[in-house]
Amino acid sequence: MAHQVRGVVAPGKGAPVEVTTVVVPDPGPGEALVRIRACGVCHTDLHYREGAINDEFPFLLGHEAAGTVEAVGAGVSGLAAGDYVVIAWRAPCGECRSCRRGRPWYCFDSRNAVQPMTLTDGTRLSPALGIGAFAELTLVAAGQAVRIDPAARPEAAGLIGCGVMAGFGAAVNTGGVQRGDTVAVIGCGGVGDAAIAGATIAGARKVIAVDVDPRKLEWARRFGATDVVDARSADPVEAIKQLTGGNGADVVIEAVGSPVTYRQGFFARDLAGTLVQVGVPDPTMTIELPMIELFGRGGALKSSWYGDCLPSRDFPMLIDLYLSGRLDLDGFVSETIDLDGVEEAFARMQRGEVLRSVVVL
Repeated sequence: MAHQVRGVVAPGKGAPVEVTTVVVPDPGPGEALVRIRACGVCHTDLHYREGAINDEFPFLLGHEAAGTVEAVGAGVSGLAAGDYVVIAWRAPCGECRSCRRGRPWYCFDSRNAVQPMTLTDGTRLSPALGIGAFAELTLVAAGQAVRIDPAARPEAAGLIGCGVMAGFGAAVNTGGVQRGDTVAVIGCGGVGDAAIAGATIAGARKVIAVDVDPRKLEWARRFGATDVVDARSADPVEAIKQLTGGNGADVVIEAVGSPVTYRQGFFARDLAGTLVQVGVPDPTMTIELPMIELFGRGGALKSSWYGDCLPSRDFPMLIDLYLSGRLDLDGFVSETIDLDGVEEAFARMQRGEVLRSVVVL
């Protein structure tokens, strides 16, 4: 039996989102039907609305979500109706060459639901990141639904489904921050602040936050930044070097997705330091660097895709950190809204007024 629910749809490139009726089927083999309790408004959703991801309109937006499993399809094990879950946009297949090599976080055939969600006239919707959680119900592959401790507030828990995991994982998984390291994070929105929190929990002795917005720099201090650099009035490269004894940081995390900030991150590293790019660039952007610097500085240049996470391993760990008081997920929640408030939340995001607006259903 199909379910008719309210959902937020991006009808066309750059057009305001619409709250409309979405048809969600019962789960088929390997699928799970999830009742959404909360979903964060992520910049990636705005990218979808603007056509910066692809042009497969209309999109059913939303992907940073926590909810409760309503039903599962045939062949699903380890997940049942009533389970409290966070939805991941990566569900390793277990069979591709990456999974077989023991690197499931790089899975090349991540699973999504097979059945489509549609509008009432039968128009097929493209769910954002294979999720589509700005809706009362959504259909996902069962492997995308990761069980977590039900003690976690859904407004906070859902955020580990994308932005928090991306930033935290960029520091801990991709960057390999260790005790005693110096770390610089360029860009202190939700992803950057999660990287700051991850570096702090990993034991970094100095965590330097860089941004052009004083408000964001104050937010960064809440998540563990020991020093802040206002890039409007100081050269970030020189400031980072001054704060690290003239050497540069052991790990620099670029959380903007801009050639300018990437170049800053490259030169702000210590010799043999690591640069991690987690900011999502525009597809038209390019970067040019002197090859002698690539050779002579050594170290590593890495891209972090979803924080190189394994959701089944990392989501419960982040929730444990939250419930023990070590990871302030509540601090990322700037406001709670309903489905009708998503378009206005995009505007506040673009103005830099919020870390995360969270839709509560």
